[in-house]
Amino acid sequence: MAPTVDRYFPEPLAAKVPDVTLVFWVIKILTTAAGEAASDYLSLHNHIVGGAVEIALVAVALVIQLRVRRYAAPAYWFLALAIAVAGTGLSDTMHLTLGIPYLGTTVFWAVVLAGIFWLWDRSEHTLSIHSIVTRRRETFYWATVFATFALGTALGDFTANALGFGYLASGIAFAVIILIPAVAWRFFGLNEVLAFWAAYVVTRPLGASFADYFSKPRDISGVGFGDGPTAVVLMAAVAVLVAGVTVTGHGIQPAGSTDPPAGRGRGAR
Repeated sequence: MAPTVDRYFPEPLAAKVPDVTLVFWVIKILTTAAGEAASDYLSLHNHIVGGAVEIALVAVALVIQLRVRRYAAPAYWFLALAIAVAGTGLSDTMHLTLGIPYLGTTVFWAVVLAGIFWLWDRSEHTLSIHSIVTRRRETFYWATVFATFALGTALGDFTANALGFGYLASGIAFAVIILIPAVAWRFFGLNEVLAFWAAYVVTRPLGASFADYFSKPRDISGVGFGDGPTAVVLMAAVAVLVAGVTVTGHGIQPAGSTDPPAGRGRGAR
């Protein structure tokens, strides 16, 4: 079995995720917003067909990403977008189909995320994105990403709907909240890995809240642009930026900047 896995999904030759830059955060927020609008559009007419499309997107994108052996912007962001769409769909299904309150889905995904972090740290002794240099670590990474998308969707819906903030107020609130870990890291010595993941989680409700604000009808605090048009505009913006970083090589982690696997040198947290 292992030789077969190695054949189709070889071990990485270099870091599989981009370095953390301003462009990274911009693309990430746009991706979360695009995933929210796209998932809502897919679920408008047929939940089963929409769910099948979302699962297929993740499956195809995951295979592509796992087969490349170093960070490739198109593969990485395609999978991030596919997970953004599917994470939204799953979180919404838990509320709309199963009837779980937004607070319940928020707590559920928070527990799932905490569990993934615990297993990842227990196995690899590091949660640093500079350590994604093995297939196992990449598996933990993408499981974490999926959980953050689902959690962020639930959290954004909780503040906008259950707490009655509305989409714009929720978006503004999360825009302020996302600055807290950055300020704490820059000026108060917050651990950089903790700061990164705290901000990463918030990108989801931030992007989703603004996507909903522009796409949803006016009678539920939106602008009324529509899910489909909003998704198209946001995906076009993501495509342009991803094309740019692909051509320029922006975001590729410098050689020697990554943390080696446990037992082979440093493993900074």
